[in-house]
Amino acid sequence: MQRMTFVAIATMLAAAPALGQGPGSGAAGAGTAAHPAKLAIAAPPAAAVHAAPAKPAAGSTPESRSAAALALSHEPTYDEGSAQRIRDAALSYSDIAVRGGWPALPADAKFTLGAAGPHDDLLRQRLLVSGDHPADKSSGPYDDALAESVRRFQARHGLAATGTVTPRTLAALNVPVQKRIKQLEASLERLANMSFPFGQHYVVVNLPATFAEAIENDKVVRRYRVIVGKTEKPSPTLTAEITSVNLNPTWTVPSSIAKAEISAHMRKDPGYLSRMHMDVLDAHDAPIDPHAVDWSGTRTPNFTVRQQSGAWNALGAVKIDMPNPYSVYMHDTNQRNLFNDDYRFDSHGCSRVDNVRDLAAWLLKDQPQWNRAAIDAAIATGQRQDIHLPKKIPVAWIYLTGWMTKDQTVHFRNDIYDQDTQLLEATAEEAAFFHQAANHPLTAHLAQ
Repeated sequence: MQRMTFVAIATMLAAAPALGQGPGSGAAGAGTAAHPAKLAIAAPPAAAVHAAPAKPAAGSTPESRSAAALALSHEPTYDEGSAQRIRDAALSYSDIAVRGGWPALPADAKFTLGAAGPHDDLLRQRLLVSGDHPADKSSGPYDDALAESVRRFQARHGLAATGTVTPRTLAALNVPVQKRIKQLEASLERLANMSFPFGQHYVVVNLPATFAEAIENDKVVRRYRVIVGKTEKPSPTLTAEITSVNLNPTWTVPSSIAKAEISAHMRKDPGYLSRMHMDVLDAHDAPIDPHAVDWSGTRTPNFTVRQQSGAWNALGAVKIDMPNPYSVYMHDTNQRNLFNDDYRFDSHGCSRVDNVRDLAAWLLKDQPQWNRAAIDAAIATGQRQDIHLPKKIPVAWIYLTGWMTKDQTVHFRNDIYDQDTQLLEATAEEAAFFHQAANHPLTAHLAQ
């Protein structure tokens, strides 16, 4: 009931009458500038913001991409204090809402560095309210100081920190504060339903952010770009333990993919399996002649398709085992160019990890014989090798579209799987049920 009460209070504050935001609320937003929310405004230091490139260069490497990602911040997305900080951030943003929110920028607003424009002051007011711009620079043309504030905002929202107001940046600036509050509420609700054994070492994948973090002694020591599930095949939220690292793995194709995709390929091209180095196996792992298989795709396959180790393998050179009910895992890929993309929702549910050999070396660092050079050498042999961790490492795949790190920086990401609204509606229905139960003499005990 405590979570439901908080959600209800924050929502009521955000929806306070006569204080809503919209295109005509610029005056209200300006009035708010003198009283920005104290907990929600801290931004990444300038050096960290500058570390985010506009887009990885064509010649970027896994190492350079992970180094740039780590330079953004060493603060974990998820730790033992996350729930309380999200609660604080939601209340702080509710205070912004009560004071009138932030002004909306026209959809056709244009900004040019070094040149005065009609909406420059409105942009300053917008960034001032959210704490991305200093209060002593509330007017003037689009100068370096304003560009720096835009970079701060972009870094907090997972956008390329260019200092230029791109269409995506403008769209993020115009997201109402009420929606940001709902994102924080949904994230808080998810964490309330999670139980995770934080330890000295653990791994976190935040699905909406498409990043993985290796955390050691409460600091992020590795951060990697990841590719997670498509919107129609979302990656699950889960907690598990990493048990082993597989070098040169084979890939056992899930039956759903074999039925829907492999069968379709085989109907069009009978040589597909051979070209993709895939074998068809029976229940005892004995080979089956592909030409003897019914590839109509109308029934669940009564066979297994397995791809051999090698450069062609969909799992790449490394698989990280983490037994869980969803049969998903973290792995390399033979399409590493996809890590250059900003939009990284392209898997069937597993998490592909950029610079995964570096993550493998970190996972195996308690076994000195398995340093990065040894891992590379073992992969070069082409032979499959399973390396078991002497101590399992906790891993969490989480779905946070809003969170606050220890430095009091509030971050937001798009609700790519459209789960926030569904969760809050279900929570509201549950809260309404318990409210009614509390007033009924026969069911009052349910609300206790």
